[in-house]
Amino acid sequence: MSSVFKDAIEQFLYPIKDLLEDPGVSEIMINGPKEIFVEKKGLVFKTDAQFHNEEALLAAMRAIAQSIGRRIDKDNPRLDGFLPDGSRIAVVLPPMARNGTTAAIRKFSKEKLTLNDLITFGSLSKDAARFLDICIFLSKNIIVSGGTGSGKTTMLNVLGSRIPKTQRLLIIEDSAELQVKADHVVNFVTRKADAERGVSEVSIRDLVMSAMRLRPDRIIVGEVRGEEALDLIQVMNTGHDGSMGTVHANNPVDACTRLETLCLMGDTKIPPDAVRKMVASAMQLVVQVTRMHDGGRRTSHISEILGIDKHGNYICRDIFRWVQTGKDQETGKYIGEMIACNYVPSFFEDIIVNKLPFPKSNFLAPEWYNQKLKGEAA
Repeated sequence: MSSVFKDAIEQFLYPIKDLLEDPGVSEIMINGPKEIFVEKKGLVFKTDAQFHNEEALLAAMRAIAQSIGRRIDKDNPRLDGFLPDGSRIAVVLPPMARNGTTAAIRKFSKEKLTLNDLITFGSLSKDAARFLDICIFLSKNIIVSGGTGSGKTTMLNVLGSRIPKTQRLLIIEDSAELQVKADHVVNFVTRKADAERGVSEVSIRDLVMSAMRLRPDRIIVGEVRGEEALDLIQVMNTGHDGSMGTVHANNPVDACTRLETLCLMGDTKIPPDAVRKMVASAMQLVVQVTRMHDGGRRTSHISEILGIDKHGNYICRDIFRWVQTGKDQETGKYIGEMIACNYVPSFFEDIIVNKLPFPKSNFLAPEWYNQKLKGEAA
């Protein structure tokens, strides 16, 4: 952590210093000087912390902006940036923010989780985790979909860390949030324009185009939220199998639609119908992560995308799905399990040919596959 940021904490941020240092707090939400909330274990609680007044809070936000080389004032009333430890901060000043200066600090997690951790936390079943491992090995293109704070980055970290050691991975992000543990990783981060200093913007789209020329086996885009979606889709369709990204969407079909919409945001001259076919062809698997009302983060769907039907709708088949079976009356936690949906993936033969440990007991495989498993098929 930089000395400037430490000084900012000591001098201006002392009302939330304990919250910043509390490892159990994942997000700090400031709604004016007298209302400060935190997120712990997926649930939001109001704290007793307060700033003395609006001027003190504004001084704190200016100190943060200065510590990261940015500015926030009446001419620049919005701040969207990253703290020295990787935490993300967003600030909006009055009069746009009617409650007073409003800010959210999403803290950077130093914890590097694994598939086994997700199983332990109840986010994945053992069979679903094994299946995702197989999909990574077979270089399936994967989109991790979910809402804000649902665990998309965590899931992408886990999946990226399962990439074979012999492959070269290029990661492109707005900030260095991903912590992929792999042998051959190259990390790219975007740069915002600064007219005063004569600094030009380097966007995700720019970095995707550069990455294509740097001999990647796979490309990961940390968050797809603009016209760079078209570049990622083209990457997936042009031999860089096993590429991944995240997108904000509520379910697997919405993830397809969202990517399609993002692809059309730029000045592309590709017809919408062609873009839809490109998205349907590129996306092979959607891993949907969800933050439940009980605060738990779970993988709600693992689904295969099979193209589009004659009506132009995306064909999506659930392979695994989380189903709630009850609720613990004492803790309020949801009770449920991740079930297999009796759907055999279209690439099942690849699994058999590579002799991968597929959780076949949970699927109603066609008889031909059953025979092949026993070595009886020709």
